[in-house]
Amino acid sequence: MAKGYWVSVYRVVSDPERLAAYDKLAAQAVRAAGGRVLSRGGGRMVVHEAGIAERVVLIEFDSFEEAVAAYESEAYQTALVTLSDAVERDFRIVEGA
Repeated sequence: MAKGYWVSVYRVVSDPERLAAYDKLAAQAVRAAGGRVLSRGGGRMVVHEAGIAERVVLIEFDSFEEAVAAYESEAYQTALVTLSDAVERDFRIVEGA
């Protein structure tokens, strides 16, 4: 079974305090759903083409279905309410190869 991944690229962070509050709630929701954070933050990266040199988050789940279910969970939806318009980001759920 192919793994599932959450991929988030943050274009703009307008409210770091709300992002921090979201991070705490989202981390709990992700762990409860079996997710594993592979990359979080704006550490070392090399950006090519139209890449954005901002925070990138990569989270792995055992399956695509688990990744979707985690996003739809009540716990994660609560985290999203906290995040609201504090950031502009590109968020995707993708199936691994």
